[in-house]
Amino acid sequence: MFKLSQRSLAKLTGVHPDLAAVVARAIAITAVDFVVTEGLRTVARQRELVKAGASRTMNSRHITGHAVDIAPIIGGKVCWDWPPFHILAKAMKQAALELNVALEWGGDWRSFKDGPHFQLSHRNYPASAPLPS
Repeated sequence: MFKLSQRSLAKLTGVHPDLAAVVARAIAITAVDFVVTEGLRTVARQRELVKAGASRTMNSRHITGHAVDIAPIIGGKVCWDWPPFHILAKAMKQAALELNVALEWGGDWRSFKDGPHFQLSHRNYPASAPLPS
């Protein structure tokens, strides 16, 4: 069983508690270790990512704390190959199901597939709703 690193836990600061709970459950059930690479983002950070082509929108769920990016750790290093992202997606989806959290995976999108990206559904978690305290 894997555990979230202090760095990953710090990246969950400001992330909606339901999504943070899904990440915490997923690390306990995944077959592949992972790290949280991004959680809550500033508008300035999002602007940088759009400019670099790493994101296509200034309407990112990261800005409101409704999204996280995770990456697999293979051989002690972050891996950006697609196959492990499917394993992480399985764990994240299972965790979301267990916790009754409506979750979307960027790898399921029809265009601009985003393997690291997981977000709370817009329908169940509107960005305008305040985060629980």
